[in-house]
Amino acid sequence: MKNTVRFAVTMVAALGLGACGGTSTAGTGTSSASTIKAAWIYVGPITDHGWTQAHDEGRKYVEQQLGSSVQTTYKENVPEGPQVAQVVEDLIRDGNKIIFGTSFGFQDAMYAEAQKHPDVKFEQATGTKTAANMGEYFGAAEDADYLTGMALGAASKKGKIGFVAPFPIPEVIREINAITLGAQTTHPGATVQVVWTNTWFDPTKEKQAAQSLLSLGVDAIGQGQDSPATGDAAKAVNVPWSGYDSDQSSYAPNIWLTGTVYHWGPYYTKRVKAAMDGSWKSDNYYGSIADGMIGLAPYGSSVAQSVQSQINAKMEALKSGSFYEFKGPLKDQSGAVKVPSGTKLSVSDLYAIDWFVQGVIGSPKGS
Repeated sequence: MKNTVRFAVTMVAALGLGACGGTSTAGTGTSSASTIKAAWIYVGPITDHGWTQAHDEGRKYVEQQLGSSVQTTYKENVPEGPQVAQVVEDLIRDGNKIIFGTSFGFQDAMYAEAQKHPDVKFEQATGTKTAANMGEYFGAAEDADYLTGMALGAASKKGKIGFVAPFPIPEVIREINAITLGAQTTHPGATVQVVWTNTWFDPTKEKQAAQSLLSLGVDAIGQGQDSPATGDAAKAVNVPWSGYDSDQSSYAPNIWLTGTVYHWGPYYTKRVKAAMDGSWKSDNYYGSIADGMIGLAPYGSSVAQSVQSQINAKMEALKSGSFYEFKGPLKDQSGAVKVPSGTKLSVSDLYAIDWFVQGVIGSPKGS
């Protein structure tokens, strides 16, 4: 009960914040010749207990690792679109020399600003555009999504799984595909029904979407959203739930399964250090379970040891490269072969994927 109340209060407070939220600085407190200023731009509040909180934990990790040689700033609740450019301009005026944009919809503004400010380093999460002074970074979350799908499939008695999805973009489509393929390994014939919210962070809308799926009879539910509101809905009807972005188990421990998590701190530290010592170069980084960027949250008490062992074995296969979830034959929703036997999707293919695998209920174009 305490967790539920805390969740409600936190989310209401977060939604009441202004577009740019607040800023926080650390390190020396004042800039000097030996101090670099680094900034992060967030689409949601740092208290979302999901995507933004994970990135902000990465920012704090930078502070811990680099101490007085870095001064960090963040802007939260920044809407995707034109407002990003103004936020970037403000950060540059404040002396920030490396800026991390952490939402897909920031990409165009970040790229345009990179062209205007060649002396500033830009880093964009989850996009595709690069420049001499702008790099891209993300991780193979689909690998951990597949493992999460295995937990969902094992937890579902009917093979009817629900998924609350944000936007119909490639990173979300491949997430849903991976979860579906994973679920079908532990529950052959399982389906995943999708409801789109068209928002990254809106706890009310997320909860309503989850409730709509639960009313249709799904008996396990996952999410790709930035908050644990889906778990709040699942807890009310005691349906197993998987989270995303961060370890969200505290909100509904009795129904928690597991979830994909990100460890941004080491990457952020490496890139800030490179900006400091002059070795920074534009890159398109795609982290993995093997290098520690991607992980799996702790299992809930309801996940049987035999299921945990099965998932752990598959995780080791993913790490070693002896298994890859997007290897053919793979069929789309219509039953047509999209990936022939003996071939596999590349990272470039995954960045452009616009189709659902067989077993997904819903449209990859959104609704």
